[in-house]
Order: sequence, then C-alpha cells, then structure tokens
Amino acid sequence: WFGALALGVSFLKCLLIPTYYSTDFEVHRNWLAITHNLPLSQWYYEATSEWTLDYPPFFAWFECALSHVAKYFDPKMLVIENLNYTSHATVFFQRFSVIVTDILFIYAVHECCRCVNGKRAPKDILEKPTFILAVLLLWNFGLLIVDHIHFQYNGFLFGLMLLSVARVCQKRYLEGAFLFAVLLHFKHIYLYVAPAYGIYLLRSYCFTANNADGSLKWRSFSLLRVTLLGLVVSLVSAVSLGPFIVLGQLPQVLSRLFPFKRGLCHAYWAPNFWALYNAMDKALTFFGLKCNLLDPTLIPKASMTGGLVQEFQHTVLPSVTPLATLICTFISILPSVFCLWFKPQGPRGFLQCLVLCALSSFMFGWHVHEKAILLAVLPLSLLSVQRAKDADIYLILATTGHFSLFPLLFTPPEFPIKILLMLLFTVYSFSALKSLFRRERPLLNWLETIYLIQLVPLEIFCEMIFPLTPWKQHFPFVPLLLTSVYCALGVTYAWLKLYVSVLTERVSPRQKA
Repeated sequence: WFGALALGVSFLKCLLIPTYYSTDFEVHRNWLAITHNLPLSQWYYEATSEWTLDYPPFFAWFECALSHVAKYFDPKMLVIENLNYTSHATVFFQRFSVIVTDILFIYAVHECCRCVNGKRAPKDILEKPTFILAVLLLWNFGLLIVDHIHFQYNGFLFGLMLLSVARVCQKRYLEGAFLFAVLLHFKHIYLYVAPAYGIYLLRSYCFTANNADGSLKWRSFSLLRVTLLGLVVSLVSAVSLGPFIVLGQLPQVLSRLFPFKRGLCHAYWAPNFWALYNAMDKALTFFGLKCNLLDPTLIPKASMTGGLVQEFQHTVLPSVTPLATLICTFISILPSVFCLWFKPQGPRGFLQCLVLCALSSFMFGWHVHEKAILLAVLPLSLLSVQRAKDADIYLILATTGHFSLFPLLFTPPEFPIKILLMLLFTVYSFSALKSLFRRERPLLNWLETIYLIQLVPLEIFCEMIFPLTPWKQHFPFVPLLLTSVYCALGVTYAWLKLYVSVLTERVSPRQKA
C-alpha cells in the first residue's frame, strides 16, 4: 500500500506540471545558470538578476549538479542574462527535477512510518496509524501546492529532516546528527529547530545513563561520544563552508544568507504574532485618524500593506527590530528546551520540542515566510497518529496553516485545484484521525469547530465577494490581511495549546526509565 500511495501522489505531481508558477521558478533557473557558468568564487557575488544566490553552499552544489542535466533539455536556460526565460523544456525540466528529488522524501516517510508504534493493530488497513501517517505526509496539501504549483524544492529538504528524525528515533544518533548537519547547509531556515536536536542528542547520546528517578546521572557523561558528535558536525561544516573560508568570502556568504534589510514581514504577512501586531497598529492608526489624535501627513501610505519586501516603521506601536524578534524567539523556545532536558520522554518529547521550536520561530521570527508553517505541520503529523490530544492540535494547525497558503495561488485556473485538494486532504485528516481515536473523547470542542468552519465564509468573501466591491481598487490588501490575521489566531491557539500540553504533562516512572 505504501508504494501505491507514493506512486499515486507522483502521478498527481505530473498532472500539475502545466500549472502556474511563481517568481521562485525564475530564482532557481537563475541559480542553475550561476552555478553552471561561474567559478565558485563568484557564486555569492553575482547580481545580474535581483534573485541572487542566498541559500547555503550545499544547495548551490545541488543546483550545479542539476545544471549539468538541464543543458540537455534547453541550454538557453543556463544563460545568466536570459532573465525570466521560460520554454516548455525549461518548465518540464524544473518541474520534473522536483518530482524526482522527492524520492528522498518518500523514503524518509517510509522510515518515519517504521517508527510509529500503534497501540492496536486494526484489521482494516485504512485505520492503521502507519497508513494514516503516510497519507498525511505524502499527500500533504501544503507541500503539494508550495512545491508543485508555486515551485520550490521543500520536499527534498523535508525528506532530509524527516529522515534525520527517523534516525534519531531509531537511536542511530550519529546518522541523525549527520543528516541534520547536511540539511542546515542546504537551507539555513532549519536552524530554528536545531535546539531540539542539540539538547536531545546531548541528553540521550552524550549521557549514557539516568538515575532511578529519571534524573540525569552526571557521571555517565561520555567524552568520546561528544567528540564524535562534534566531529560529524564540524566535518560537514568544513566541507560546506571551507572553500569560502579559504577564499576569504565567508562574510559575503553570511550576508546573503541573513539579509536583515528585507523587513519584519514578507510580501504578505505570515499568520503569526507579527500579523496580529501589524493589524493592531493599523487599527490604532485608523481610530487615531478618526479621532484627530494623529497627524495624517506623518503617516506613511500602506508601508506594511503594499506587498513589498522592505523595511517599514509602525505608526502607533513601537517598531520591531531584528534583535527584538531574536529575543522573543529565544524566550519562546526556552520552556520547550527545558522540558526536553528535565522531563525526558524519549522520541515523543524530542518531536514535541522540535514542533515547538518550529512554531515559536514561526510566531516571532524576522521576515517569516508563510510557507514556513510546514516546518511545524509535517513533524506534528508523527505525533497526531499516536495521541488524541496531539491529533486535536494537528487538525487546528494543519487546517489554518494550509488555508493561509491560499493567497500564494491567486490565478483563476488554480482556484478549483487548491479548493479541491484542500477539501480532500482536510476531510481525510478529520475522518481518519476521528476513526483512529473514536474510543476516546471528541477531537475538537465546539469553539474550535466553529472557528474552523468560519474559514469557509472567509474564503467566499476574499475570492468571490471582495473582487466585486469598490474596495478592491482602494484597499487591495484587505483579503490578505483578513486571511493572515484570522489564521494567525488559529496558529497562535495551536501553539499555546501544545505548550500547555507539554508543560502540564506528567512523566510516568516508566517514561523516565
């Protein structure tokens, strides 16, 4: 059945090849051209296109490897000056490269399914936790539209992450650390979940024993294991960054990887704390103008809602700096890390901490992309098939997180596709998890159910009613604002609910042992 699921989703991805693609398509075409034509020393300096190379070196080498295949499809796509170049061969190659590299994701899902221990083994295969988990991961709605319509290589990268999670859960700690270190040098956004890996590997691998009460036995510290762990991470970093250190280009590489001039929020707000903060600032500005408390001439026009990637200042509330977001993120991650250290619960505790680190960084990070919600949704899938309370949180987070991705697909031909795929995935998620935990309490309470149902009229208003109103000309950002703010409420609620669950959970003596 696993092969059938994987083959089915691969066929679906092939059907999506002719669909709309975003500017990310040109981004990766440009990176193919840069890495194919220029020497290593110029990769992070080339700036013919505005879409300069801003991923770590391993991803650049990945693009370089793809470029040597791409030249057999259409050599013109590898010309740096051919900005926004598209041909049927170019589209087919780039789309197909995402589908082929997803083989790693499929293998990682298979390994994760092996880590799931169902309390009961029902005769009906459709009710097995492993089957449900495979569907939730392989057919994940967000990953499908972000990679195979909008266009990116997240499946390949999440494959590395899930494979490293599987290895850690299988107690193959050095393999897990190696895979995660490699992942960081493919895409640095995964730094957000690094605290979960660091603390868990230190607690479970570098210390070899616990006391009878479950507390750490400090004398069991293994210097050899710490050395091995450090060597694995250091060697991966040396292979990735070593050539640029020799060339004296490390500061240039880091300036590309961490561009703080892009502003607090992305082109449209990710559904996080800053979306609520921005909306509050807008509301206070509106009432301040109505009550003649603010000078209209001193207020910038639509600085936060112009759909531009740039720095901006808040009008009423204090403006937010990168340092402030870093401090907020650090503080929000700390409780989950402390729980992982002082309340060890094995792989489940590691996964909970990983999800909380991902969600905390999503909530408070600087210039967060809306697509980053998948960093929390995918690993939470592993928890959702094991406990009802985690399934509850998953349904809220996945539904609101996936809905918040709708504005990425704004062209009419993709409208029925995103609606149908979202409905199919959401209905399956609810029905499968409800069936899995039918002997326990209902997964959602009435308030959570009402909140999720309200997503339907919100989508009808944004897609069908608002375009027909005169507001569209004067306030084009309103649908994005409503979507971000409403979904931010659900994401925040799921984050708080998971934190409460982790902090109040009691660890049994057996779990401590």
